[in-house]
Amino acid sequence: MTEVNLAQAINSALDRALEDPRVVLLGEDIGQTGGVFRVTDGLMEKYGAERVIDTPVAESGIVGAAFGMAIAGLLPIVEMQFMGFSYPAYDQIISHVARIRHRSRHRFTAPMVIRIPYGAGIGASEHHSESTEAIYAHIPGLKVVVCSTPDNAYGLLSAALEDPDPVIFLEPIRLYRAARGALPEDGDPTPIGSARLERKGSDLSLISYGAMMRETTAAADRLEAEGVSVEVIDLQSLVPIDADCLVASARKTGRVVVIHEAPSTGGFGGEVAARIQEQALFYLRAPVLRVTGWDVVVPLRQAEHHYLPSVERILSAAYTVLED
Repeated sequence: MTEVNLAQAINSALDRALEDPRVVLLGEDIGQTGGVFRVTDGLMEKYGAERVIDTPVAESGIVGAAFGMAIAGLLPIVEMQFMGFSYPAYDQIISHVARIRHRSRHRFTAPMVIRIPYGAGIGASEHHSESTEAIYAHIPGLKVVVCSTPDNAYGLLSAALEDPDPVIFLEPIRLYRAARGALPEDGDPTPIGSARLERKGSDLSLISYGAMMRETTAAADRLEAEGVSVEVIDLQSLVPIDADCLVASARKTGRVVVIHEAPSTGGFGGEVAARIQEQALFYLRAPVLRVTGWDVVVPLRQAEHHYLPSVERILSAAYTVLED
């Protein structure tokens, strides 16, 4: 077992993927400089500039070119430097990439992966810190996954590359070098559509994904030190969502808190709460609560800590549902 950080795990998964001659990487500065976060470091030197392609600064053109490659039989992997930079490509993604299977009556598919670093916590400005995964989760034809550990980053990316349809692969920026763990020797794919049961409990369910898993598990540690049995779930896959796992946990504990750093209004936590209410309402002992970012633009460095959900805010929500 090799211990690596999140960025190294993704690099390893990309390295393994490039052994297939159909795989092509596209993105701004991913070749000679190894990407803005050095996730693709060394891959151009190993596989050449025709396989790891430095593109112009034109996100719509990058995704459009990759879309053409995908329906022609290649397996492109696109990198958007930041989530806020993916918006110029949104038209290509929702109008073409996500719809080609339906539009062509299954004659064509777009087997491609769009990697998007996302989230705050690194002191960057607004477009470099956004968490707007809900806009992609809302689009039929796309699968959306979020990694949080080196092992599920490797496994989810491997699964995304095997999927016949487009996958949005979200990478939490502040965990690139903060999360460390061992990669399994077999490197088996993590099935898309399955949540990860981080720990089992009976009194309270904490449900999160991506970067907020750090604060979520820290809050669970505090609660367990106080005698509360906490179940922690890492969604991993937003679309398709593992509703069975969420509902089973809610029925067991009767108390649920959902945590994400995206704004509350229209955030994915609302979808989680709705699924639980629809299928586990009469098992609940308290309303499902959400702990989220605020409905504002991500602030600059000095105020960023006020925006991100903290361990204290998660604990406050937990105490509220535990009172009922």
